[in-house]
Amino acid sequence: MRRWAGPLAALLATAVAAHALTLHFTPAVIMDRAMAALEERGMALHAFTTPQRVTPQTQTVVRSSPDLYYALCRYDLGGSPARLSVTMGDWPDYQSLSFFDARTDNFATMRGTGRAIAVRLLPPGSAAQEGAIVSPTARGVILIRRLAPSAERFAAAAQAGKGDACLLERVSG
Repeated sequence: MRRWAGPLAALLATAVAAHALTLHFTPAVIMDRAMAALEERGMALHAFTTPQRVTPQTQTVVRSSPDLYYALCRYDLGGSPARLSVTMGDWPDYQSLSFFDARTDNFATMRGTGRAIAVRLLPPGSAAQEGAIVSPTARGVILIRRLAPSAERFAAAAQAGKGDACLLERVSG
């Protein structure tokens, strides 16, 4: 049994290391592929999309809720000093504003039922500021969800979406 102890320990160490590396790198790879797919589908950088209503025909990857209106904004705060000004327009029913970093982590979510929300998104390493969120990574995705269970409510949510904004602001200095 002793002659197998060394190889078994090496096998166990290799398996643990492979598992840890997979857990560490997989989220970044998934988000990188998702960001590339969003770009290929024509989703602009630093702007919310006008979504289609979720149906089996429009959903390509994960089955989203057909009762929700979704709007996405891809962002990249790398390079020159910049911040993102994010506004979620007024909506009388449930709505939320969620921020996802380049590792797929949801680092902030705000609920805005019956009110608009405005916030600034700052690049990694920025000092905390009142009314601002610091992104843990330079790139990511912002998601707005609105409760819109019927075609009529979806059209109304799309109208409310005209008040949404995801604007890059260059910062001097």
